[in-house]
Formats: sequence, C-alpha cells, structure tokens
Amino acid sequence: MAYVRTVILSFLCSITLAFAQKPSPNKKAQEYYIESNKALRSNDYSQAQKHLLEAVKQDKNFATAYQQLGDIYRKTEHYEKAVSTYQEVLRIDPQLTTLTYFGIGEALLFSGQYSAAKTNLEKYKEIQTRLGRSTELTDKYIRDCDFSMANLSLQPDFKLVKVDNAINTDDDEYFPKLTADNKNIIFTRKTANQENFYESHLQDGQWSIAEKLVGKINSDDFNEGAHCISPDGKYLFFTGCNWPNGMGSCDIYVSKRENGVWSTPHNLGAPINTKGWESQPAISADGKTLYFVSNRQGSIGGYDIYKSTRKDDGTWNIPENLGPNINSKYDESSPYIHADNSTLYFASDGWPGFGRKDIFKSTLNKDGKWSIPVNMGNAINNFRDQTALHVSMNGKIGHLAAQDSSGQLDIYTFELPQAIRPGAVAYIQGTIRDADTKKTLRATISVTNTKSNMVVFEDESDQDDGTFLATLPIGHNYAVHVQQKGYLFESQQYALDKAEFADEAFTADIELKPIALGSSSKLNNIYFATNSFEILPQSDADLGALIRFLQVNTRIKIEIGGHTDNTGTIERNQQLSENRAKSVKEYLQAKGIGAERLTVRGYGQSKPVADNTTEEGKQLNRRTEFTVTAI
Repeated sequence: MAYVRTVILSFLCSITLAFAQKPSPNKKAQEYYIESNKALRSNDYSQAQKHLLEAVKQDKNFATAYQQLGDIYRKTEHYEKAVSTYQEVLRIDPQLTTLTYFGIGEALLFSGQYSAAKTNLEKYKEIQTRLGRSTELTDKYIRDCDFSMANLSLQPDFKLVKVDNAINTDDDEYFPKLTADNKNIIFTRKTANQENFYESHLQDGQWSIAEKLVGKINSDDFNEGAHCISPDGKYLFFTGCNWPNGMGSCDIYVSKRENGVWSTPHNLGAPINTKGWESQPAISADGKTLYFVSNRQGSIGGYDIYKSTRKDDGTWNIPENLGPNINSKYDESSPYIHADNSTLYFASDGWPGFGRKDIFKSTLNKDGKWSIPVNMGNAINNFRDQTALHVSMNGKIGHLAAQDSSGQLDIYTFELPQAIRPGAVAYIQGTIRDADTKKTLRATISVTNTKSNMVVFEDESDQDDGTFLATLPIGHNYAVHVQQKGYLFESQQYALDKAEFADEAFTADIELKPIALGSSSKLNNIYFATNSFEILPQSDADLGALIRFLQVNTRIKIEIGGHTDNTGTIERNQQLSENRAKSVKEYLQAKGIGAERLTVRGYGQSKPVADNTTEEGKQLNRRTEFTVTAI
C-alpha cells in the first residue's frame, strides 16, 4: 500500500478510536468492542476483527463497531467486505462519522466500482469542505474514478496470459526480469514471508521448473528481491533488507555470475545507498545508468525514482530525482529502463489510474526531459496492484507481475501493441579471443552511431570467458570497435537503419591480432564519396579508434593501404587507392599523429578479398587497411 495512503489510513483508523464512539446498550457487545481496541493498540488486526464480529453479533445495530470493522477490512485490503460493512454503518447511523463516506469510497474504488466510489467520495468532500479540512487524497481518488470510467470501455487489442506453473505457484511471484534473448528469467518468490530469487530457462518453447539461484545471493535469514539483470545475464542488481553490512533498512547490492555461480553480493555503498530505503534497481543496457527507488530526503512523494550515472572509475555519481514529470506526490516504484535508453516503464499510485498501482510509460525527449507518463491501459491495469513490468529488447513481449482476484501476485506475459512499444533494439553477442592462441580476452567494446559520432555503448568483455553483449538501437548505422592493449583493434560495421532489423541478434566471434611486424587490420567504417578520395563524416568513428591506437602505442609505425574493386580501369583504380590512402594520412596528421609514423600505398584492384562479380564482393574489396611496419 502506498506510503501516503498508509499514513492517512492509519490516521483515519485512530480517529475512530478517539471520537464519534457511541457505546452499545448491550453490555456484552460493548465488552467485545473494548477488547478490540486493546488488540488494535497492539496492531493485532486479526484478534480485533474477531472481537468486533462478536460485538456486532451481540448488537446488530452497533454502528461504531461496524465502522471500526470496516476500517480493519480496508486496512487489510479486504475491500469488498469493507464496502458491505460500511453500508451497515450508513444504514444504522449515517451521521456517526464523515469518515464512513471516505472509507466506503476508497473501498469501492479499490473494488473497481468507480461510479459508486465517486458518489461517496464527493459526499465526503462536500462535508469536509464545509468543515474547512483538506481533501487532497479525496480529490486524487475522484480523478482516478473519472479516469477509470472514461477508459474502462476501451477495447484492448491484446490480453494477458498467466505463465505456467513452472514459474507461478501458490506463493507470490513477482519482479520478472529476462535476459536479452528472452530465454532466461529471474524473478522473486515469497514463501512463508521469505523472499528469494528463482530462475527458469526456456527450452523448446517451455519454461523449466524454476529453481533457486546457485551461489551466495540467496539467504535463509534475510530477504532478497526487487532486482534487475544485465542483458547478458551476468550481473544482478538487487535489494537486500536488514543485511548486516547494510547502510539503511534496505540497500542495493550487485552480484556477478561466475561459472554458473552467483558471487558474494557487494553493497553499492554511498551515494546510492543511504540511511533511508533504497530498492528496486534498474540498470541501463549499457551499464552506465542505474535507476532505483528511494524515500531519501528531498523526495517529491513518499517513494520516488532516482537515477545515478557511473563514472569512468566505476563509482557512482550523486543520484538525481527524475522530477515531477515522473514522480508524483504519492508513490512511484519498479522502474524498468528499456534497452533503447529512452523508454521508462514504472508503477505508480499517484498518476491517474484504475485504483491502486498501475503501470505507466514515459519517454525521454531530445531535450533530456521525461514526457508526462501514459497509463498503459485496462488490458494491463485494473483496480488491483500491478507491480512490475519487463519488456523484451525488440519491444514486442512484456512480462508483468500483477495481483489476481485473490490478491496473489503472479507473472503474466503478453504481446505489446505498437502504440506502447519502446524503440526496437538489436544486439551483438559474441566472444573476444586472441587470434593466435584462441584464448579468450578481456577487451573494450564500443559502439558508435556513425551519423552523430556519439558512443551509444561501451563496456568490457567478461574477464573469465571473453563474452560480451552490446545493444544497438534500430534506425542507425554503427561502427563497432574492439580494443585491448597489445593488440590491433578490430572494426566492424552494422547497418541497422531499417525496422526489419528489430528482431536481429548478431553473433560476433572476434579475434584480435597481437601487435607484430607485418600484422594488419581492416578499417571497416572508412567511407569515401563515390569515385572520390573525400573522406565522409561517418568515417570519424574508425579514424578516431585508429588515432587512439597510435596514441597508446607510441612507437608503432604503420602503412595505410588503399584498395578498390575492379570497376573502371586498372590505372584509375590505382590512382584512386593511392589518393584515398593519402587522405587518411592527412586526417591523422591533422589530429596530431606524426608524419614520420605514417606511410601510404595504393594497391588498386590487385588484392581482392572477395569475388568482384557481386555487389557484396565489390563492397568488401573497397577497403582501407593498416599494417604495422615498425614496433
């Protein structure tokens, strides 16, 4: 239940004990009522409920007991029982307390009875306004009623499907998070009030029976949950509450999967964690931005969404509140940042919705501001709690944690309609190896948008197995560079300017050549105007990588070699290749690379690497290479 609503509800329940109490003339009924008050002071709602049921059994017109019983049902989220109990109060004594109208209004709202809820809430507001008291929460509930009645009749073009019992059980399952290939899911399961992580694998279209994560991430003494997983499935950011090394009630931790086993979790420390409550992390696909929920000082509502960016040394910058376009005066939770790095899904009970927590979508605009959240509609949201959403990289498949009719949390899946999809993202998944020894390597992988020359992804391959996963938003062309000290860098190109690439998962097993005399590497992203030696701007990414390589390896000298296909005369191609090589040299010199380290040579069409009879082959033959001539 929301922080603000909990505070107000507790206040309302305590008021019932403090005033407007009309004792029962039935001595036995009054004794049960007094006993219920004692139980309430100990927060024993179950025992208080039993006493109140006995009280109204003894006196069927005991309005004060019915009022208190309705408050308990409402506080324990038995809303339909609360409605019928408050109706008894209004039947017996409608003047007992104005709080009856608020209580029945909220209980009706959270039961999906919006018209009746609005009637009672407006009645409460009318009375309270006359008394000069604030009705802020009442106004918020009335807005929810109006929104729900306006949108409930809209016919969704998709439906939720509950994931089978390999994942869902009689316990609560929530916070579904999947790897980039949608073949592995990690979620939280709550058994006997104990939260732990479970994992299932998609095999031949079926999920395997979920099992606890292997390693040091789950514990028997503390709760672990509210997590996110990196696209490659190797890092798990999660919430640990009341851990011995915690800074506050709940902190954010990270664990790495090594050889199939999760390592000892590491507390992210300050400035991410504070003495307050930090939870529900969401890491961006490039690993550079962490979104999370906190009630730290400076929050707009009870619980707000914050973000922190990672510094080059691996530490985190001071978190920033996402501001009033995301955070309301109430509670936001469960952020999920899609791999497009600009679409945020989250849960909220503050923005207009269907009752309790709904799932919303916001988009980061070009000016760096978040759009006003959009409710994702009545196919996903209803008057119960929807707690967390995960959306696949291609933007098509969603996994939702939501309450069923019994109040139990389960995981559902659905296909997102086009209107609420994020930007589609493809990805490269591969392994970096030494070209000679074939041993895996740790290397830096960067992805550059060749039009904007912006680096959209940068990370390192895994130090144990050399694997990596790099995300590529659809709609652009990219230069991918792999670099490691002591090796020639590798350059690859990916043209993903068409929507048809949205489902692509590229495999790239990349071999880096050790630096040696005569070793060479192809620059796959050097572009020239047609039949010209003018370097085009989209070549900057590769040329920048070559400059960095020469700056790190200061003793190395290279030959820049130009190559063409067989279109045109041999003489023309020879001259063109020489001029293109000279253009590259001049570019490097202009950026501070000494001329004595650079030689050029044109090879024309003499060294084809592919068949010149096809356009694809010709494209491969039109290339620029560099060769190490001195170390």
